[in-house]
Amino acid sequence: MADGMTAEGGRDFAEWAAWYSQRTNRSLAGTRIALPTAVDDAGDGATHTFAARAAQWGMIVDPADDGLSPADEVADARELSGKDAIDYAELHMTVLRTLMAQLRETVDFAGVRIAVCLVLEPKTAVLLRQLKAAGATVGVFADPSETDQRVADQLRREGIAVEADTRWTPEETQAGALKLLDTIRPQIIIDDGASFARLAAAERPELMDGFVGVAEETTSGVRAFQAMQDAGALTFPVIAVNDSVLKTGFDNEHGTGETCVTTMQELLGARCFDGANVAVIGYGPVGRGFARRVRALGANVVICDTDPVAALKAVFDGFAARDIDDAVTRADIVVSATGVRHTVAVEHMRRMHDGAVLSVIGGIANEIALDDIPGFRHDNGRDVTTIAVPDGPTLTLLAEGDGVNYTAGGGNPIEIMDLSFAVQASAVARLLESRETGQTLSPGLHRLDTASDRRIAAVALRTRGFAASHAVADNGYDWQLTRFADA
Repeated sequence: MADGMTAEGGRDFAEWAAWYSQRTNRSLAGTRIALPTAVDDAGDGATHTFAARAAQWGMIVDPADDGLSPADEVADARELSGKDAIDYAELHMTVLRTLMAQLRETVDFAGVRIAVCLVLEPKTAVLLRQLKAAGATVGVFADPSETDQRVADQLRREGIAVEADTRWTPEETQAGALKLLDTIRPQIIIDDGASFARLAAAERPELMDGFVGVAEETTSGVRAFQAMQDAGALTFPVIAVNDSVLKTGFDNEHGTGETCVTTMQELLGARCFDGANVAVIGYGPVGRGFARRVRALGANVVICDTDPVAALKAVFDGFAARDIDDAVTRADIVVSATGVRHTVAVEHMRRMHDGAVLSVIGGIANEIALDDIPGFRHDNGRDVTTIAVPDGPTLTLLAEGDGVNYTAGGGNPIEIMDLSFAVQASAVARLLESRETGQTLSPGLHRLDTASDRRIAAVALRTRGFAASHAVADNGYDWQLTRFADA
C-alpha cells in the first residue's frame, strides 16, 4: 500500500490512482472497486469522497466482498523482465485472445506478411505474438522514444523481426524502418500516424504491387490518409481502425485520457492537479477524458477548441470554453490534445507564466512548436525538462513534447489496448477476407461495419461477467405504425 494511504483509500484517491495505474498498467475505468462503507469510521466522509471520485473516473463501486480493494498490494510491472512483462499483459488481454481464436476458424493468416509500426511495449508484443501464432510472418518497427528495449529484445528471441532501439539516431531510425520493409516485404501494414505506409509508398514503391492494405490506428493517421485520398494520391485500401467505436470511444477517452493524467502525476506529484488552473486544448475524446479526470482531482479546467460545436459540448459538460490566448495566460498546466501540428505555437508559449507545465496528451511531432525554439533538440527524454522561450518564460516541458503517457509512462492500460488490438485484428481479417474472396477493397479509406464492434463488445462484456440485454422478437420498427394508428 502506498505511503500515507488508509485501508479504505481515504481522501487520497489522487495518490492511489496514480500509484495503482503506473505500477500495474491496468485500467481504472470499467473496473470494480470494493469500498467497505459509505462513510469511514472517523465519520468525515473520506471513503464517500473516494467512492465519488472513483465513480467519476468510470470505476464501478461494489460492496467490500467484490472487486479491487484500494488496500491491495500490487507488484510493479515495470520491474518485470521482457518476457514476464509480455506474459503479464497477455494474461489480461482476454478479448484479443478470444477474438483471434474465433477469427482463425474462418480466416487464413498463414504466410501473410505483416509489418507493424506501433509503440513497442508489452501490449503491442501480445498482438505480434497472436498474429505470429496464427501463422503470419510478422515484423515491427518503432521510434526510439516509443520503444521498450526489454520488449524489443524479447521479441527478437521469439523469432519476430524487430527494428527498434532506444539508442538510435534519426538516421539510424529511418534506416531501421526501411530495413523492416526490405525484410518483411509486407502485404499488410498496421500503422500509427500513417508514416510507415507513406514511407513504403515513397521509398519502396515496388511493394505496392500486390499490397493488400493498411490498418491505421490513430486519428492523425486517418487524417493524413484522408488528405491523400482528397488529393487523389491514396493508391491502396486503408481501414480506419481509429474510427471504430471500440477504438476511439475507449482507447482515446478512457485509455489515453486516464493514463496521461496518472503519468503526469508520476512526473509532477500525485496532487499536481489539486487547485491547478489547467487549459486543455482540443475537446475530442482524449481531451474530454483528460478534462473530466483532472476535474475530479480538484483542477480548475478551461477548454479551448476551434470548433464551436465541440466548445459548446464542453460548456454543457460543465467546463468554461475560452480562446487559447486567454486560457494559456492563466494556466498552470497546458496540455495539447489535438493531434495537429503547432497547436501550441511560440506566441502561445510567450503568454504562459514562468514554470508553467506544457505537455502533449496523444500527440504528433511538434504538436508543440518545439521546432521553432532555437537550440531545442530531442534526446529521447522521458521525464521533465525546461525550455527557454525566446522573449518569453522558462517553461516546464514533459516528455520533450511527445505523447506523455507512452513516452514517460506505460501507455494505455492493458484492458483498453485489448479492445484496440481486437479491432486491429478484425481489420487485418477484413483485408484478408477481401483478398480471399476476390473482392479486393478499392483504394481509399474504409471503415469496419458495426457488426465487428458489437462482436468485440460482446466478448469484452462476457469476460467481465456482464452482458448486453435482449429484446423481444416482435419489437422491430414498423414504419406504418403511427400514434394515430388506432384513431
